[in-house]
Order: sequence, then C-alpha cells, then structure tokens
Amino acid sequence: MCLAIPGKIKSIETKFDGLVRVAKVSFGGITKEASLEMLPDAQVDDYVLVHVGVAISKVDEEEALKTFNYLEEIGELGELEDVDEYLPKKN
Repeated sequence: MCLAIPGKIKSIETKFDGLVRVAKVSFGGITKEASLEMLPDAQVDDYVLVHVGVAISKVDEEEALKTFNYLEEIGELGELEDVDEYLPKKN
C-alpha cells in the first residue's frame, strides 16, 4: 500500500541554480527531503503530506495529528520512531 505521511517542514532550500525547492521534513524525529514542486507556497512550519518524496498537499496541524494517529493505529508507520516528538502538542 502506498501512503502519504504527514510531516512538518523544518527548512527549505533551493537546488539546481534555484530551480527546485526542497524541504527537510520531520516525520517522528526522522528527517527526510521532499520536493516542494507541487506546493510552491509551502513554508517552514507548514504540515504537508509526503508521498514518495514529494509534498503533495498542505494540511493543518489538527489534520496532520489525526492522520498520523490513524496510521499509528493501523500499524503503517513502519520505521518511524520517536512518535511523541512529532505529534503536535495539545493545548
């Protein structure tokens, strides 16, 4: 099954002479790169859904939490560790 996993953008850089935007996205304490080509307005601290290395949509913090919790329930988080570090803090 292919899933899009919610993550939080920690930083953004450009590559290839500024032609491509790439984000460092945090998933449960694991940081991976994701292309922002489909989300030109994405900013640091935004939550995004990432599928095969591409951020495909922005989600709000509440939606990211719900999705992440659901994936945790069905056992689809795979190698992600330190889940509590990722989850948005409840007020």
